[in-house]
Amino acid sequence: MAPRSSPTARRRRLATVLRGLREERGLSCAEVARKVGWSESKVSRIETGRVGVRTNDLDLLMDAYNLADDLRTDLQTLRRQASHRGWWASYADALPQWFNSYVGLEDGAKSVTMYQNQLVPGLMQTEGYAEAVIRSARPNIAIDEVERQVAARATRQSLLTRRDALEAWIVLDEAVLRRNVGGTDVMGAQLQHLLVLADLPSVTLQVLPFEHGAHASMGTAFSYLTFPETGGTGIIYIEDLTSSQYLEEPEDIERYTLVIDHLRASALSPEASTAFIRSVLDALH
Repeated sequence: MAPRSSPTARRRRLATVLRGLREERGLSCAEVARKVGWSESKVSRIETGRVGVRTNDLDLLMDAYNLADDLRTDLQTLRRQASHRGWWASYADALPQWFNSYVGLEDGAKSVTMYQNQLVPGLMQTEGYAEAVIRSARPNIAIDEVERQVAARATRQSLLTRRDALEAWIVLDEAVLRRNVGGTDVMGAQLQHLLVLADLPSVTLQVLPFEHGAHASMGTAFSYLTFPETGGTGIIYIEDLTSSQYLEEPEDIERYTLVIDHLRASALSPEASTAFIRSVLDALH
């Protein structure tokens, strides 16, 4: 099955290929910059995917690397795919600019492993829960803006149910289940929705209960995205109220991979987790 064609993920793939071609030829960013008449920072921005690659810029790089015609064709195709607009472009007014990149990467990812310590992840939120979260952060927000943000989250959530579904492994702290967001009815519907999602073949859901004590990610929620490309590196994504950061260095990936292993081992099994969620749901009524 072909991977989802996310333009953000394609741009990242193109950046990775271009960086690899430079390294294969033993060239530094500064040396490539001199060859094509750019600044070193422009080469770096292209290779990290922070900016797109224009047709003329790609031609200059391919000439500098003396690429064969078949590889040139592949890279030109990849560049065109990377320039397409993703579905999230239609919600530019509803999504923070710093979040757009994550949504694009998520759309093209093979899997996401996520730990949340305070709230249900956006991928799993009901409409009522999402509205309550949005309004708690911005009490004076306009009704139409709330509706746009909720609609954007609903579109994201199709990743879990489409034919080429995103593989999601979610670890939720018990606090996520206990915090009564939006009132008893809203929270009850949200817990019931978690049980429905836990039955999906693409979803593995675990709960980390209070009684299991301290763990490897105290106070830090994060997501780890992996991609379909062979040999591609993953990305650790962390966000706060107004910004986000992406970690891709091998030592960061190794550290968070160990944390993920610890969280999975510390949490209840998927079967015990669904039973735990049911017990919290029953206690609401």
